[in-house]
Amino acid sequence: MIGLGYSYWKQVITILRDVIPVYDKVNRVISLGKDDLYRNEGIRENVKPGDFILDAGSGFGNMSLATFKITSDDVRIVMYDPIFEMLQSSRHRLIVELLSSGIFEHIPFKDNTFDVVMCGYSLRDAINLEIAISEIHRILKKNGRFLIVDLGKPNNIIIRFGVAIYLKYVIKIFGYVVAREAGLKFQTLYGTFLKWPKNNILYSLLKNQFSHVELRSKLMGGSIIVSSTK
Repeated sequence: MIGLGYSYWKQVITILRDVIPVYDKVNRVISLGKDDLYRNEGIRENVKPGDFILDAGSGFGNMSLATFKITSDDVRIVMYDPIFEMLQSSRHRLIVELLSSGIFEHIPFKDNTFDVVMCGYSLRDAINLEIAISEIHRILKKNGRFLIVDLGKPNNIIIRFGVAIYLKYVIKIFGYVVAREAGLKFQTLYGTFLKWPKNNILYSLLKNQFSHVELRSKLMGGSIIVSSTK
């Protein structure tokens, strides 16, 4: 199985709840300020005015907020996340179609519902990645688009080692400087990185389900933007 597995997933969710007050601030620093840049790039290429969108693993709604800005609010969005507290905290800044709490592996929507499913820095936390991809494929309309913006796991072993060192050691320093002890908990990114497939394997998993897949590497493969069409 590719994914976190249920036991480790529970640990990750607990940590994410703990870091809610500092999540955005620390995430911006450890992503080297590129998180919004990559979100916007992926959204511009995959979202059209009038689309009905599922923001899967939405967290506070950063992908949704960027989408509303890019489309001048001409979309409908459902935010979906396992952490209800994050969904609740988004109410003050976003007006969306629906807030729904759940996991990737059991998405509570009918087949062929959405024009776009987008996962911003969230699919990496799937319990079972293959089931998650199948569920996302199921709820997309024909020719629907699946957007992933996330950490990458470079195919090149040397670059992959460098990314691993950054996630295991360097972000501890950044996290502590930005948020003291709470920032140290962001080292859980290293654990999720270890269980995340290499970029070429992720591409193959998506190709098994989707008719067209384009994976673009950023930061030498340490970040990725993936666009898939049903």
